[in-house]
Amino acid sequence: MSAGTGGLSTALAAEHAAVYAYGVIAARTTGELRATATAAFKAHRVRRDRLRAMITERGGVPAEADPAYALPVTPSSADQAVELAVLVEKGVTTAYLELAADDDPVLRRTAALAMQECVKRSYGLRPEIEAFPGMPPGTVPSAPPAHPASSAPPTPSPSSSPAATPGPGEDGARTS
Repeated sequence: MSAGTGGLSTALAAEHAAVYAYGVIAARTTGELRATATAAFKAHRVRRDRLRAMITERGGVPAEADPAYALPVTPSSADQAVELAVLVEKGVTTAYLELAADDDPVLRRTAALAMQECVKRSYGLRPEIEAFPGMPPGTVPSAPPAHPASSAPPTPSPSSSPAATPGPGEDGARTS
């Protein structure tokens, strides 16, 4: 099922917000953090522009950016700027989930690459690993037990592994 422009519009809205947030972050930081924020601003702007073009190519009308966005954190320190940037990247990653499930391989690729970039940027700011980036908490089922029938791991049958099966003329006994 192709999302048409719905998934693209969701991703576009997130990119608009990311461009705004990184503008604020860059304006309130200095040095390496400002350079990082400026690079992220540019990357999200490129993605935003590409999404606008994709929506137009599919006959849709891309939404304009809001004049301002409510930020979950107003950065007044480097730590708060990093916190905001990580939240932005996680939010954008989540926004691309719908496109990642689309039937259109171009949309899936666009989503996968965007999500990969967001996770990489987020990790560069705060090296924390999430099992399923972009997935809302509680939506990923826990893994079933590895061996529910017994506590011992299963043993492979001799016929299931080529290395366990004696070759022609071999009986498994050692000869001298």
